[in-house]
Amino acid sequence: MEAKGPLQFYNTALPDVDCAELHGALIVIEGPDAVGRTTQVTRLRQWLEQEGHAVLDTGMARSALAGKGIKKAKEGNTLGPVTMTLYYVTDFADRLENEIIPALRAGFVVLTDRYIFSIIARAVARGEDSLWIEHVTDFALIPHAVYYLRPQVKDLVVRVIRGRGAFDYWESGMDMRFGGNMYDSFVRYQTRVIQTLDQLALKYEFVRVDATAPADVIFAELQRQIAALGLHTGKAKPPPKMSVTLLDHTGLATRQKRTGAVE
Repeated sequence: MEAKGPLQFYNTALPDVDCAELHGALIVIEGPDAVGRTTQVTRLRQWLEQEGHAVLDTGMARSALAGKGIKKAKEGNTLGPVTMTLYYVTDFADRLENEIIPALRAGFVVLTDRYIFSIIARAVARGEDSLWIEHVTDFALIPHAVYYLRPQVKDLVVRVIRGRGAFDYWESGMDMRFGGNMYDSFVRYQTRVIQTLDQLALKYEFVRVDATAPADVIFAELQRQIAALGLHTGKAKPPPKMSVTLLDHTGLATRQKRTGAVE
């Protein structure tokens, strides 16, 4: 499949990467913890493969270089916020160079469960400098589309309780002690993450998705939006438009510059 235009880096290009050779499509599903990103990525992959497309799905902490190290480090409770951030940046860099870019060269659709934006949002939520972390991650490719699953925090609480039945230490921001217990810390930390993602949505022109809608409705809308990107050939057709509008572009394209630096 051929994307509408050559991909480019936000600022710092990786060496020996010719963007003109990247013929695939890079699609990001963003959102906070427990919002349902992985479910949507799995369903989108199945749909695209059924339509005859080669698909790579990837996500945070899956790299060969750093993935196991991140999981091991998080088994304890002593990982500092800056160290954690750099661990995730290393993970992303490894996946970008060794998974994402090769797949794009081969014309794959790359579906990524979170991107640099979650790294930035988590770092800022933990009090790290936003300009620093945006500069550290400015070697990323500019995606063709970023779909932001935007929930209410109370919906995340319900999903966690119904799903796992318990709050995760790191997803609750307990390393920073945002509250005296897991619940209070989860609510405050995830609120900070969502606030940062809302700001990034304006800067990077995300497509906003109402994540309070049923999963089937969200999936149908994502199908329609991806098909409408003009990335598909052959039998892939947009499904009928839903009666409820779930997606809308937020803000102006103040940062989505194909040749500009991350400010």
